[in-house]
Amino acid sequence: MRDQFGRSIEYLRISVTDRCNFRCQYCMPLEGLPWLPKADILRYEEIADIVAQLAPLGLRRLRITGGEPTIRPELPRLVRLLRDIPGIEDIALSTNGVKLPQMAGALADAGLHRVNISADSLRPERVAAIARRDLGFALHTAALAAEQAGLGPIKVNVVVMRGINDDELGDFAALTREHPWHVRFIELMPVGELRDLTWEHVVPSDEILARLSAVDALLPDATPVQGNGPAAYYRYAGAPGSVGVITPMTHTYCEKCNRVRLTADGRLRTCLFGEHEVPLRDALRRGEPLAPLFTRALAEKPREHALLQLRVGGLRALSEVGG
Repeated sequence: MRDQFGRSIEYLRISVTDRCNFRCQYCMPLEGLPWLPKADILRYEEIADIVAQLAPLGLRRLRITGGEPTIRPELPRLVRLLRDIPGIEDIALSTNGVKLPQMAGALADAGLHRVNISADSLRPERVAAIARRDLGFALHTAALAAEQAGLGPIKVNVVVMRGINDDELGDFAALTREHPWHVRFIELMPVGELRDLTWEHVVPSDEILARLSAVDALLPDATPVQGNGPAAYYRYAGAPGSVGVITPMTHTYCEKCNRVRLTADGRLRTCLFGEHEVPLRDALRRGEPLAPLFTRALAEKPREHALLQLRVGGLRALSEVGG
């Protein structure tokens, strides 16, 4: 599976819900969004059917996202359905981690391989302020539950916001000296209606690495970290974990894009911040083959996003497409 620019596409991010139990400042408006009607959302069997039709074309890697995927009932059942599809080699989950202590074991038993945990602060009161919900989240509790269930490598995603949480860079990096966790610092993406956060809040990755290197020397990590994303990794000497940066604002990586996204209501989105989408749900429900639609979608996948021009493909919030 290659798009019109020769990029190999083997990775599908699957949003299973547009809802979330958080209202993170950079991801969803405080009042939420107009939720999708239940009838419009793909059933688990329909998601598995889509993946089963795309796997023979070269689809190999999946990530389950939301909204917050763990609030959708019976999520391990979907994992089992996906696990049993020939050709699928890797199933990951992106989560805010709130429900991991209760769900990590069941997800691992169902066939989930690994997790990414979003954690924008290590301070409980600041977690609640950024998420605009106080659900008692603690990164250590969530990550240790995932670790004990065998869901690894464990990645921690931190959206860095100047004046809000950038004073915790060193605290997050210190975790990698104590645990085999991979902390990735993500440049803030001002999106859609969430304009309370602007370019002034973006902390460039070069600045992040400079600040971390001032604490101790960071070395390029020669050990590949399993995954599908664009992070560049570094490591403190002797640390079991690593530090990564993801740079959508200062060093775009569109030329290496290997992914497409399936929205909760069955639209194949070929670029996170692009306008291009191909509806799959209605064709699927009519019993039509999806391979021609997918082939067309790849032929129309854009070369790059327009985020730097603040054009975000009609998105009101990142929660609509799972990031």
